[in-house]
Amino acid sequence: MTDMKKAILIFLIITITLPALPQVTLPNTSGVKWLTLEQAEKLMTNSPKPLFIDTYTDWCGWCKKMDQDTFSDPVIAELLNNKFYPVKFNAEGKEKISFLGQTFVNDGKYGNAHQLAVALLQGELSYPTVVFLTKENDKFLVTPLKGYRLPKDMELFLSYFADKAYEKQSLDEFQKSFIGKVK
Repeated sequence: MTDMKKAILIFLIITITLPALPQVTLPNTSGVKWLTLEQAEKLMTNSPKPLFIDTYTDWCGWCKKMDQDTFSDPVIAELLNNKFYPVKFNAEGKEKISFLGQTFVNDGKYGNAHQLAVALLQGELSYPTVVFLTKENDKFLVTPLKGYRLPKDMELFLSYFADKAYEKQSLDEFQKSFIGKVK
């Protein structure tokens, strides 16, 4: 058998048997214990904490970079796990989502964007965008933060919302006295 025939045979064997192999899910190496929106909403009713929603898309390179650089930082993971209900939300997902008494779908009305992404991002579809959802009296305050963030920058925003500093001072005032842990 010639080398070319051997190569074709090996290629065919791999192509035919590859789909039969079990699919492997890579472990979550970020340290963040990501929740679904439904899980976070249920937890919020029993034990209130702000929601942190990472809106991403599968094609977004900066979203993947933020997963690698920012959410893998141990300080960021600890803040998210202890002070927030962290949610990872695919802004172009196809599933129907019930959240805060409303049902959201991806019906194609907004291109590839899910209705919930449009609502959370207040119509400004940019990825990555993280959303802080805090409860004030009986209303929810939605604060989207567009763009890639380094761990030290993300720590500032996480601390600002976790400590409810936004109730007393502007972000600029908070930043002047903020001492972070991220190196």
